[in-house]
Amino acid sequence: MIRPLAMAAALVLGLAAPALAQTAPLVAAPAGSLRGADDAGVSVFRGIPYAAAPVGPLRWRPPMAAKPWTGVREATRFGAACMQPASPFYNHPAVSEDCLFLNVWAPARAKKAPVLVWIHGGSLVSGSGSEVLYDGKAFAGRGVVLVSINYRLGAFGWLAHPGLNAESPDRISGNYGLQDQVEALRWVQRNISAFGGDPGNVTIAGESAGALSVIYLMAAPQARGLFHRAISQSGYMITAPMLRGGGYADWPDAETAGAALAGQMGAADTTALRAMSAQAVIEGTARTRWFPLGNVDGHTLPRQPIDVFDRGEQAPVPVLAGFNEGEIRSLRFLLPPAPADAAAYEREIRARYGDLADAFLERYPAGTMAQSMLATTRDAMYGWTAERLAAKQTAVGAPSFLYYFDHGYPAADAAGFRAFHASEIPFVFGTTGLTPPYWPAIPRDGREQRLSDAMLNYWASFARDGVPSAQGEAAWRPYGQDRHYMAFEDAPHLRAGPPNGYGLHEAVVCRRRAKGGIAWHWNVGLIAPPLPPKANGCG
Repeated sequence: MIRPLAMAAALVLGLAAPALAQTAPLVAAPAGSLRGADDAGVSVFRGIPYAAAPVGPLRWRPPMAAKPWTGVREATRFGAACMQPASPFYNHPAVSEDCLFLNVWAPARAKKAPVLVWIHGGSLVSGSGSEVLYDGKAFAGRGVVLVSINYRLGAFGWLAHPGLNAESPDRISGNYGLQDQVEALRWVQRNISAFGGDPGNVTIAGESAGALSVIYLMAAPQARGLFHRAISQSGYMITAPMLRGGGYADWPDAETAGAALAGQMGAADTTALRAMSAQAVIEGTARTRWFPLGNVDGHTLPRQPIDVFDRGEQAPVPVLAGFNEGEIRSLRFLLPPAPADAAAYEREIRARYGDLADAFLERYPAGTMAQSMLATTRDAMYGWTAERLAAKQTAVGAPSFLYYFDHGYPAADAAGFRAFHASEIPFVFGTTGLTPPYWPAIPRDGREQRLSDAMLNYWASFARDGVPSAQGEAAWRPYGQDRHYMAFEDAPHLRAGPPNGYGLHEAVVCRRRAKGGIAWHWNVGLIAPPLPPKANGCG
């Protein structure tokens, strides 16, 4: 339990109670003692090492246990972010291979409080747990201990290679970032009680690549029992490359792609790779088309996540999942080039979707081609994934709650970014007043505050007891047979039948899987491979 550092001195010196306010909180955790900072009654601990990242000559190995420290460690500054390309969207004071840090926000007198572990997004390439939008003060104000984590990114976290396989006792490689996340959850189990958190009530949560990570963790045997609920915001259950052996025509296996990357960087073997500077790895990766993803290695990820969920082998925990109306408005690089006209659009769709073309064009008509293209990629990746998570968890008897974020405000709407990818985050965290300069400014008014309070309360109550609720707002019913979902518009509204074309996209993916050899990701709509014929169990 957190206790003020000045308490002992106050007892000796006879200080009055008001003089103890705003003193630095101190915890004595199994990992070691930490001195944090007080933020208006919230105890904040930054830059806590949860593991030692193998660096330089040791890089591309599983995380190593962090040694307990002696004395009191200052925990008032964030640790370095993991290595990543320079970006106008992230301004990290420091980046390093030595980056496996986490941060804790806790109510000052917390005891067996629910714990929410936040996994940042950024395409598994960028980001950190220290971003201002992830400030956990508002969650702590609602009785939740918020933990945000770093994990290895890009090639440092996800590179597979034949030489790395040969070094591994399990003959696997890649997935190091996922192993980092598992190690962070193990740290939470060992240490969070010292901060007032309940290790028996842990929710994992993330957005975008963080939500993909949530899906991986639900499928990973090593993560079983380390968390008890899951939140997926704009996740995508796309094809994971196989570690070896190929399997998909347009999706090379991970070790083949890794060997090609190493060759393009002029590294003949793992010794040469490890001899490269961290910056050289970043720059070399940026010159290629290599993209980080978890791989199916039979160990960390035993099979395709979609197969894990179909077989009911995932963690049987309650889930809160959803997606945003404008996901692709800020991710237009995921779209194919637009055809010359509506007639060309319809010809392409009919050639690619065969007997499902009429259903496709009814939902994504040629007459509104630009909007249809945005909606197709949104629904096939994010909308399909969100509902699939809700449906599959419901099937294993775990309560599931689905949402659709369709909230606009003047600056976002004027820029054409209504409900854009990640735009729900400041509402969930109560950080609408902390958005960075590139973010469309959120008005400081009652409407925005009401929506933020509602979302924060729903998320906090889900972390507390598995049922999202917000006093004075709509009751959020489980997904169930009626496909209930919460629409976050001007305010929360309970509806049924989410607008994501789920049946169509489920049928397409089902047919691809039945035929074999065809991946599913953003190869949809105008760039979809020809639809395989109808198969048993597929629409």
